[in-house]
Amino acid sequence: MIETRGLRKSFRSRQGRGQQTVDAVRGVDLVVREGEIFGFLGPNGAGKTTTLRMLATLIEPDGGEAIVAGANLRTEPGEVRRRIGYVAQGGSTWDESTAREELVLQARMYGLSKAEAQRRATRALEAFQLTEYADRRCKTYSGGQRRRVEIALGIIHEPKVVFLDEPTTGLDPQSRAHMWDEIRRLRAEGMTVFITTHYLDEADALCDRIAIMDHGTIVAEGTPDELKRQISGDVVLVTVNGPAADAARVLQAEPYVNRLETLDDGGVRLYVNDGTREMPQILRTLDAAGVTLNAIELHRPSLDDVFLTKTGRSLRES
Repeated sequence: MIETRGLRKSFRSRQGRGQQTVDAVRGVDLVVREGEIFGFLGPNGAGKTTTLRMLATLIEPDGGEAIVAGANLRTEPGEVRRRIGYVAQGGSTWDESTAREELVLQARMYGLSKAEAQRRATRALEAFQLTEYADRRCKTYSGGQRRRVEIALGIIHEPKVVFLDEPTTGLDPQSRAHMWDEIRRLRAEGMTVFITTHYLDEADALCDRIAIMDHGTIVAEGTPDELKRQISGDVVLVTVNGPAADAARVLQAEPYVNRLETLDDGGVRLYVNDGTREMPQILRTLDAAGVTLNAIELHRPSLDDVFLTKTGRSLRES
């Protein structure tokens, strides 16, 4: 559904009295398959939204090529627009309009007849569980209701692929879970869904495949399980009563520790082959060195561990 080769974009920013070129996207190669939920995971400023806006024809690439829903991004931007839906992070509803009015207008802008636009609006309101609020002004909606209207607007013309930029940012946990269900429903109905997110749990639970982006480049790509399998062994988190550097110094030389990191919160993260077997040895090592343990936790590798391995820092901290 989407294929890119060497997609890149730079911006000029003012710094002091001069100008500086910022490479927001530095040669992105992607393949997104038909009918999947594809996730772009990374911290704010990684280049996710810039890539999304290029693929949605909102900004022009400086270089590279892309095919989106069968149309060439550089030579057929109008055809790309007809075949995609786009839901921005900042929202797109008008306070004084109702959801029904917004949906009918959006469908009419795509060339549908008034009768067909009204039919699709009614169907979208039912599908997104908005019928009860359909004729109230959007300014009266909750954040979750308004976000559902925005996604309904993005798919009212039945696109082949829909781009969702940070679809759950700012939503409460219940609204967020409901939005996940809506995104899965779009995929079940045959739509390809491309989302950007900086939520680790969202990418893990929702996406069929993920590309992890950092500083304008893709540092890893695959299914959540494939990416986590790249991190061999287990993760053990240790917090001690005293400087974390003391624990790190004691544990660094142990043969069962494959890698060790000192965390900003005073803990130590250890990568070991078998956490269940190594935890008693960690306890004995700290005790022998006179380091008092506060807590010890065993974790299986997460997407944050993948990001940490690829970039040298935690996505949560970023």
